[in-house]
Order: sequence, then C-alpha cells, then structure tokens
Amino acid sequence: MRSTGAIVLLVIFLVVGFAGCLGCGTYNSLVQKDEAVATAWANVETTYQRRADLIPNLVSTVQGAADFESETLQAVTEARTRAVNITLSAEDLADPAAVQNFMDAQQSLGAATGALINAVREDYPELGATENFLALQDQLEGTENRINVARRDYNGAVQGYNTSVRSFPANIVAGLFGFDRRTPFEAAEGADVVPEVSFD
Repeated sequence: MRSTGAIVLLVIFLVVGFAGCLGCGTYNSLVQKDEAVATAWANVETTYQRRADLIPNLVSTVQGAADFESETLQAVTEARTRAVNITLSAEDLADPAAVQNFMDAQQSLGAATGALINAVREDYPELGATENFLALQDQLEGTENRINVARRDYNGAVQGYNTSVRSFPANIVAGLFGFDRRTPFEAAEGADVVPEVSFD
C-alpha cells in the first residue's frame, strides 16, 4: 500500500513539475516575443523621427530658394507637428484605435511632404534641379524606404507574438499573465489603387 501511494505522489509531483517547467518556458517565450515587438516598434518610431527631423530642412530649402505657396509649406509644418506630438508606447500597441491614430498622422505627413516635392518639381524646376534639394529629396526617399522596412519588420514581430499568444497551450499562459494581442500596421484605405502618373 505504501509503495502505491508513494508512486502516485511521485507521478503527481512529476506531472506538476513538468507543467510548471512548460509554463515557465512558455512564459519566457512570450516575454521574449513581446520584447521583440517593442523593439520593432522602437525602430518604426526611430525612422519616423528621422523623417520628422528632415522636414524642417526641406521646408527651409524650399523657402530659401523660392517664393512658394505658403499653404503647402504650412500643411507640411502642421502635419509634422501633429505626427511628432502623437506618441504610442509599447503598451498602446494592443489598442487598434491608438495605432490607427498614429498611422493616420504619419500618413498625413508623408502625403504633405510628397505634395510639396511634386509642387516644387512642377512650379520651380530650377529649385528641383539644385544639388541641395536633390540630396534632401534622396534622403527623404531613403527615409520612406526605411519606414517601409521597419513597418514590415514590426508586422513580422507582431505576427510571431500574436501566433504564440493564440496557440495552445501558450494561450493559457498568455491569458493568465495578461499577454494581449498586438495591432499590426495595415495599409491605408485606397493604397491598393495604382496612382496615375502624368507629365501634362
């Protein structure tokens, strides 16, 4: 009798120990993936900050070399201010409305900058051809490419994290310790429409 009770206790102890080890491993894996999402988000913010830092140089270059339409410059300045003032912490990444608000502000800045560059090309070809403006334009284009790469990396980190949070048995540990799904970047409405290029 005693040996049967000891065996049952040993089996229970082993099962509880195995479940505890499995739970610890799952928890640690979720923490690592959550940190990867936070790091990827920080990289997205860094690339957006780089763009925001370049905007004053673009505006100064255009103002200094052309008698330019003040509405366009004001739109770029206001869009930059809005984009810089909207912050999103790693904890906010679980809130789709906060992520959407941030994405809208960044999209607005990108659109305003693009409109300024296009207007300069059309209305001030001598400015558009200057070495400083071309270099700045290259910097802005490179920054937009970096933003795209950072967004893609962020979405990859979010996908890995969200897959873990939703998969069994990690979903049990995630539910117990408050690991919520994160919100990925999504394309802006109308991004699937091919822009029309015209030289008229």
